[in-house]
Amino acid sequence: MSTLLRFSLAVDWISERLGRVAALAVLLTALISAGNAFVRYLFDISSNGWLEIQWYLFAGIVMLGAPVVLKLNEHVRVDLIYGRLKGHRPVYVDLFGLVFFLMPVTLLLTWLSWPLLVKMFVMHEMSNNAGGLVRWPAMLMLPLGFGMMCLQGFSEIVKRICYLKGMYEMDTHYEKPVQ
Repeated sequence: MSTLLRFSLAVDWISERLGRVAALAVLLTALISAGNAFVRYLFDISSNGWLEIQWYLFAGIVMLGAPVVLKLNEHVRVDLIYGRLKGHRPVYVDLFGLVFFLMPVTLLLTWLSWPLLVKMFVMHEMSNNAGGLVRWPAMLMLPLGFGMMCLQGFSEIVKRICYLKGMYEMDTHYEKPVQ
């Protein structure tokens, strides 16, 4: 199990780095948006490419940021049930959700998005908009993001099993979000 735990911690490290890339993409998106608005209103010029790059960065923000959100245990839950559980029960609920929902869905979506990426890359698919960009960099975010979610899900499964066996310390405290 220690080999799997080391693998799990390596996946966590990769997710954290991709989360930093996602955070940088937030800043870049804001700067590009502000710069595009400034140039459009000041000089009355614009480009669809600048608008599309914001969409591409948003895809990166969501798809690269999701695995680190899962790692940090900040993902969406059914609070009605989960918040009332005590002891090891929340860990068992997490394991159930990870094994029977997250893993099958992320594996399927990774599998389905890969051929679309390859097709766009091989065909050099471009945006239909004047001044638009090639589409494969945005499409790359789907198999990359879902693949990383799958790996992070596996990492979370390993950590929870190790926690239940007393081989790994984990903060199981859950605080219902304020709404």
